[in-house]
Amino acid sequence: MHARIIPRLDIKGEKLIKGVNLEGLRVLGDPLTFARKYYADGACEILFVDAVASLYGRNGLGEIVGKLARDVFIPLTVTGGIRSAEDVSSALRNGADKVGLNTAAIKRPELISEIAQRFGSQCVVLSVEAKRRGPGAWEVYTDNGREPTGRNVLDWIEQAVALGAGEVLLTSVDREGTRDGYELDLLSAVTSRVMVPVIASGGMGSVADASAAVLGGNAQAVAMADFLHYGRGSVADIRSEFEAVGLKVRSL
Repeated sequence: MHARIIPRLDIKGEKLIKGVNLEGLRVLGDPLTFARKYYADGACEILFVDAVASLYGRNGLGEIVGKLARDVFIPLTVTGGIRSAEDVSSALRNGADKVGLNTAAIKRPELISEIAQRFGSQCVVLSVEAKRRGPGAWEVYTDNGREPTGRNVLDWIEQAVALGAGEVLLTSVDREGTRDGYELDLLSAVTSRVMVPVIASGGMGSVADASAAVLGGNAQAVAMADFLHYGRGSVADIRSEFEAVGLKVRSL
């Protein structure tokens, strides 16, 4: 297994943003400038999240992804506002390789099967925003961490994988933007329940957090935002950490 390093870019309008616990969003600049730098630095994939897609009822990343897809040659994932097979077709035409499903799949789980049957499970990433609700218990949230669903995270992921989700983007809302490290017990609980790849997201404060997510949480990939966007480290630093602890990293 080769671990993957995935810069995460949360977008509002045409701007890259960053917050803490998915709140208090701060504008950082042009997302294409950041994404091209991460590609040049050796990122394995790029993840785009439309932070206000559910609020406005649409995904507004088509133009940004289209421009980036002409310059980079690594997988691009788009999540936020994907509600139908037509939305998936549009995202793929713009240059995305995978799409993330969250709010729409919660409302209509069979959407996962419809998209997986038409485009393949490798195209379907289940995006889960998790908040701790007690020891060993987490609840699924939607709408960029604003709306509770009453669903148990582990049960929902298991159901979604059975419906055809080929990968899981697991964001700990409690850790997101805090620099406290990935939520390893959440990661371990999920990776022990499903066989598909799990991307750890939320909380990376150091390169050691990234290797811990893979070695301790059994994540197959790590997504990070704050660490890269604020220049506290680079993709190369994470690659070096992985190699130092004996992890193989997907080649460029």
